[in-house]
Amino acid sequence: MVGEKGSVNFPVIPSDREDDLHNLDYVDSADLVLFVAGNQFMVMDELIRVFQKEYPEVKRIFYETLPPGLELKQILAGGAIFRDRVIGVVPDVYASVTEKAMARLEREGLITKEAYFLYLHNRIVLMVPEGNPAQIVSVSDLGRETVRISQPNPEYEDIAYYIIDMYRQAGGEDLVHRIMEEKRAEGTTILTVVHHRETPLRILKGTVDVGPVWATEMIHARQGNLPVDVVEPGESLDQRDRINYYICRLKDAPHPENAGKFLDFIKSARAQGIYEAYGFVPHFEAHV
Repeated sequence: MVGEKGSVNFPVIPSDREDDLHNLDYVDSADLVLFVAGNQFMVMDELIRVFQKEYPEVKRIFYETLPPGLELKQILAGGAIFRDRVIGVVPDVYASVTEKAMARLEREGLITKEAYFLYLHNRIVLMVPEGNPAQIVSVSDLGRETVRISQPNPEYEDIAYYIIDMYRQAGGEDLVHRIMEEKRAEGTTILTVVHHRETPLRILKGTVDVGPVWATEMIHARQGNLPVDVVEPGESLDQRDRINYYICRLKDAPHPENAGKFLDFIKSARAQGIYEAYGFVPHFEAHV
C-alpha cells in the first residue's frame, strides 16, 4: 500500500527514479507485483505485453526495475520511501542477479529453498565514448590515473560484485584496491547513485571515460543510436559463466496464482526468446 511516511527505517527510493516504478497508480489494486533487476528495464514492456496476451486475466501489473539490492532492502523492511510516502507493497515475484539474495530471503523465512530457480545469464563489457578517446583496450587500463570510471555501487548493484571479480582476475587485489579505494579517493572512480543505467548518461556528458555495464545495456544504447563504443574484456574476464539470474515467488505473495503463471511464463521458449533478442543469454530453450 502507499501511505504516509512513518517511523520504520525504510530504504529510500531516489525521487527521480519514478521511471523504475511502473504503473504506480494502481500499486494497491494490482493483480501481480514484480520486483525485477533494473538491468532488465529494456525487456519488460515487451515481456509484460506477451505475458498478458497469454494470461489476459492478469490485467494490472505493478513492477519495479530498481537495483535488486535496493529491492531486497525494500522486501526486508516491508516497504520503501518514495517522495515522502511509503510504498508498502509485498511483491509476488522477486528477481536478482545473485544467489546470495535468495539465500537471505530463505534465512529470513520469506521463501523456501525450492521457491527460486535460475532462469537467465548475462556478461560484462566496457562502455566508452564513441572513438574511445581514452584509448582503453583492457580491464587493466581502468587503473590508469587519468581514466575516469563510472563504477556501479556495491551497496545496491549486484553487477558490482561481478565487476570487482573481473578486476581481481585482471590484476589481482592490487587492481581492485586501485580502482575501488585509491581512485575513489582521487575522484576518478565515481560510484553510481542508484544503478549503472546512469553510466551512458555520464559518458554522453563527458564526465567519465569508461563504465563496466551489462552487454545488454550496450545493445540497448546502440539501438538508441547513442554515440558509444564497446571494449570487450574477453571471454576469460567478462564473467559470462558466472552471471546467473534467479527468480522466486515469496511465501506471502498476495497473488500466488498469478505469480505462478508468471514464473511458468518466464521459463517458456517465448519469454526466453524475448530476453535473447535483447542480448541476454537464455537458460532455457528459446525462440522468438
